[in-house]
Amino acid sequence: MGIMSKILGGGGNRDTEDYVTLDLEEDFESPGSAGSMSVHFAEIGGQQDVIAIKDAVYDGDMVIADITRHSTTDTESDRIIEELRQVAQEVDGDIVQKGDDQIVVTPTGVGIAREKLN
Repeated sequence: MGIMSKILGGGGNRDTEDYVTLDLEEDFESPGSAGSMSVHFAEIGGQQDVIAIKDAVYDGDMVIADITRHSTTDTESDRIIEELRQVAQEVDGDIVQKGDDQIVVTPTGVGIAREKLN
């Protein structure tokens, strides 16, 4: 009895019915899917939009939010930014405002560099 017979069992002929087809998409997780972070894009039109952003950051995802609907002197905008700042602090993430139109909020362990690469 050869080594392959010991591994595969017996010395009989194999038939296609002896094998099982594996669907890799259903049967196994891809290596990058478990515990990976997603990047979400959002528009903040009001206080109600902050809830989904907070949930995403608490779930470990990064959010890039468009705040062009608010002026920089808008008190609601200040409240929204402060609320997102608190979320970033709670999860040990980071937050930065890019220009007058975007806010980037990151989850635990993800920092945002303040210097440009070029």
